[in-house]
Formats: sequence, structure tokens, C-alpha cells
Amino acid sequence: MPKKSYTFLVVAPHGKLRRISIPSYTLYLVLALSVAGIMGITALANSYARMLLKVSSYNDLRLESEALKTQNRSLETTVDHTNKKLVSLESLASDVALTYGFGRHRLHFPQAVFTLATQSNSTVESSYNASLYAFNLIEKAVFSPAPGRMARGFFHSPNFDPASIPSLWPVRGEITAGFGERMDPFSGEDAFHAGLDIAAPKGTTVEAAGDGIVLNAGRAEAGYGNEIIIDHGSGVTTTYGHLSKVFVVAGQEVKKGEVIGAVGMTGRTTGPHLHYEVRVHQTPVNPAKFLKG
Repeated sequence: MPKKSYTFLVVAPHGKLRRISIPSYTLYLVLALSVAGIMGITALANSYARMLLKVSSYNDLRLESEALKTQNRSLETTVDHTNKKLVSLESLASDVALTYGFGRHRLHFPQAVFTLATQSNSTVESSYNASLYAFNLIEKAVFSPAPGRMARGFFHSPNFDPASIPSLWPVRGEITAGFGERMDPFSGEDAFHAGLDIAAPKGTTVEAAGDGIVLNAGRAEAGYGNEIIIDHGSGVTTTYGHLSKVFVVAGQEVKKGEVIGAVGMTGRTTGPHLHYEVRVHQTPVNPAKFLKG
């Protein structure tokens, strides 16, 4: 049986004809290969399109994850800031109670004042400010307490040594940052300052504010650099931060006025000064309440 073939006539230059014969199976093979190639290209294009969709989806998920992380960090900062404000408010409440003798004498104030102090607003900020305002009204509504009354309120034991009250200025200098809310010098945002910053030249001696036992003497983890913590009893401690030198060791007994270190600028600070704190049962209180003029 003769094989089928296809003959093509090709007109060459100068009018010459050339005849090309191609078997039919060759054309079928070319056609099959063409169909297979088209199907392969289509499959590759489909696979590539799906890959692009997956990459796009992955990028969207990554951006969403980064946005959630940023939002989480912002919420953590807000919660930390709020907690510090609540601690400050708690400290303020303790100061008012101890300074003006709540519990020992029945003091009467308008009911509206206490309603304002305990109201629940839509935001923590407004509630905090309202409570702060209420406590300021309470402070203005009573007579000025006798000197040292707050300190006696903390050290209520009849056998307590008055020398343990941290009433001595640890260093003499200008107060560059007070207790409470202030602008953080590094972040520029509102932050709670748990003590007093007292500026003094580097190397100025730092004295113990009262008798006590050294709890810690060395590097701090809270950005205070070299610090000293002294336990004065009755849950009261004092902290001395950013020291250039430390002259005491943990467990050592110190007396009021004894040199314990030197002013420096170790840790998170913008210049030489002493960061001084007073805490009552781990809650920071205003050191100015104890210090004598």
C-alpha cells in the first residue's frame, strides 16, 4: 500500500520550482507536538498565575501581621502608661489618706466629691483626671498637717527609730524632674516619673537619706545604671540611681548622712544627676513628702 504524502511546490528565485514531499505521519506528529506544546504552555501559565495569587496573598498576610504587631506594641505602651497612672493615683490616695489622717478622724466632704473621684468614664484618661481633681479638692478642704505627719503615718510602730525616716536630702542640687507625669526626654511622650531627679556635678557624694540596710548595690535593670536600694523598715525603701561610684555592699547597715556613692550618669540619662525614689510596699510615693527643707 503506497504511503500517503503531501507535496509542496516552492518557487525558487529565477522562476525555478522545487518540490518537497512530506509524509503524512510527519504532519500528524508536528500537529500532535503543537497541541502538546500549547497544553504545556497553558498548564505553566495556570501554575504561574496560581503562584502569583499565593505570593500576593502571602504579602497581604505579612502586611496584616506587621500591622497587628504594631497595634499590639501600641496597646502594650498604652496599657503600661495606664498602669503607671493608676499606680500614681494609688500613691496619691495613700498620700492624702496618711497626710490628712483618714481613719483616725472622721472627715466629712460633699457627696459630689466622692462621686467625682469614683465615677466611671469612657476613657481611663478622663477618669484619672477626674479622680486627680477630686483628690485635689480633698487636699484643699482640710487644714495643713503638722510637719512630719506623713512620715509618722508610715512609720507607725512606737519602737521605730526616727533616724530611719528618709528625711535627709541625699544630695544638694537643682531638681530637674519632679515626681509624677512628665515628658520622657528620650521618646518625647508622656511618662510616669517615680522619683526626683537632682542635678549635681559628677562625683558629688551621695548620702543615705535615713538609717537602713542595703538591699542592692550595683547595676540596675530599670535603666538606672549603678543604683543603691536601702530598706528603712515598715515597707519603706529608697533608691539612688545613675551613680558613678558605689561605696556600699548588699547587706551593709548604713546610717543617715553616711556617704554611700557618688553622682554620675550611668544608665539611661542625659546628664549627671541623682535619681532618688521613695517606695512604700513597692509603690512609689513623692519623696518631697519626707524631705526636710
